Amino acid sequence: MALDLKHKSRDLTEGPGRAPARAMLRAVGLRDEDFSKPLVAVANTWSEITPCNYHLREIAQKVKEGIREAGGVPIEFNTVVVSDGISMGTEGMKTSLISREVVADSIELVVRGHLFDAVVALSGCDKTIPGTVMALARLNLPSLMLYGGSIMPGKFQGRDVSIQEVFEAVGAHARGKMSDAELHDLEIHACPGAGSCGGQFTANTMSIAFEFLGISPMGFNGVPALDPKKESVSTQCGHLIIDLLKRDLRPKQIITRDALENAIAAVASTGGSTNAVLHFLALAHEIGVELNMDDFDTINQRIPLIADLKPSGRYMAADLYQAGGTRLVAKRLIDAGLLKGECITVTGRTLKEEAETASETSGQQVLYRVEEPIKTTGGLVILHGNLAPEGCVVKVAGNKKLTHTGPAKVFECEEDAFAAVQKGDVVDGDVVVIRYEGPQGGPGMREMLGVTSAIVGAGLGETVALLTDGRFSGATHGLMAGHVAPEASKGGPIAAVRTGDRITMDIPSRRLDLDITQEEMNTRLQQWTAPPPNYTSGVLAKYAKTVSSASKGAVTW
Repeated sequence: MALDLKHKSRDLTEGPGRAPARAMLRAVGLRDEDFSKPLVAVANTWSEITPCNYHLREIAQKVKEGIREAGGVPIEFNTVVVSDGISMGTEGMKTSLISREVVADSIELVVRGHLFDAVVALSGCDKTIPGTVMALARLNLPSLMLYGGSIMPGKFQGRDVSIQEVFEAVGAHARGKMSDAELHDLEIHACPGAGSCGGQFTANTMSIAFEFLGISPMGFNGVPALDPKKESVSTQCGHLIIDLLKRDLRPKQIITRDALENAIAAVASTGGSTNAVLHFLALAHEIGVELNMDDFDTINQRIPLIADLKPSGRYMAADLYQAGGTRLVAKRLIDAGLLKGECITVTGRTLKEEAETASETSGQQVLYRVEEPIKTTGGLVILHGNLAPEGCVVKVAGNKKLTHTGPAKVFECEEDAFAAVQKGDVVDGDVVVIRYEGPQGGPGMREMLGVTSAIVGAGLGETVALLTDGRFSGATHGLMAGHVAPEASKGGPIAAVRTGDRITMDIPSRRLDLDITQEEMNTRLQQWTAPPPNYTSGVLAKYAKTVSSASKGAVTW
């Protein structure tokens, strides 16, 4: 039996008893003929706060045009966004990861509250991408996610730049390696318009991963934000959502264990962000699929790094699009037998069928062949050891150095570590330890791009290691271990580290260890007392009381 296209909204709009609801809907533009059509939610994350989402009003208009053309009634609503790039290095950054949950919760509430039949979610900045898809997984209505697209590269001194270069320039400027005028010139040219940060940072990592996952139409997310083709693919999404409704194809049919493995392979092959680990653990939790941190390491060991993308490589997301885009990445991996090509996508075609339409731009240098990769394994590894019993995440896409032993310099918050780097108190050989920045302890698990970029900008990227129970930006590179779990505020071993202790990070052995006996570790932890919470009321306090470990995706239910 075919699905009733108004399988939810019929209870909202039909019959004499629903006259009050219809009366109110007429006030926002619906007419008699609209009440017999399916109601499609357009869940927008538009905001003037960040360029990542600044253009989503225009994209929403095109999506709605497509829905109307296909016989549906679009109704748009908005939710929140917190800009990682703007809030980075401040107390405000603690709200970023929390916003992922608010995005998911708010979309779920509005869609359930108004009995929509299908959903198109529009995302931009980092946490809106997984947040929207987490909501779609919960609702399990015919739905898809469209990403607003990457910003175009900025131009500085004759070369392409992104926000990454600005963060690293702060460190260079502090060490006298860049003048005030040069820093200002870079600042005004790095972000030339709307779109998400231009490297293979978290936004573009999740963008390609969700195309591989199948919840976004392949090739659509990769179209840059201000490319004229973005309007066309937005309209096509409007048509596609009605087709999805007619076929009754739902997220839980698409987001399977095999599809999640394909998505992780996309992250591995393109040198993507460590945040993907957190977000895919959370998404797997939403749909009830078993996934753990070590699965990422297993997949990364069999997937080669083939995309030469920033922050570790040379090129931007827009360059990958010009080279052949997501389809070309998928074709490379499918031809090598490295993906589950039979997984279904929102287009109704399989991943393999989508990849077969790939077209490679002659002379492109962004994407390597699997037979001659940049590295034979992917860009992320998971370490364990007496400092990270539940695991931690290291990004190795551009790292030449794979082991480091040195003395710890311990900081109880990000700001103190940043100030120490700027003053020159962090030197060659150090292991910077930043703790009480985890999901509960921060709360909110801040990203450390300000610190990691300052280290790189100071010329210490190859000689200093860093570990934290907080997160890293997708723009982070160097010998950095994040998501150390259990976190310090829960009495994890990172709470026992003292300045001067020797720490070893050994990537080939997948180990992160503090050079003390287990007896000494136990003694220190027995003497440890939890610090008072940073927030005792409001959303941050509520989050701290409910959030799980980073090793579980930092979810709140």
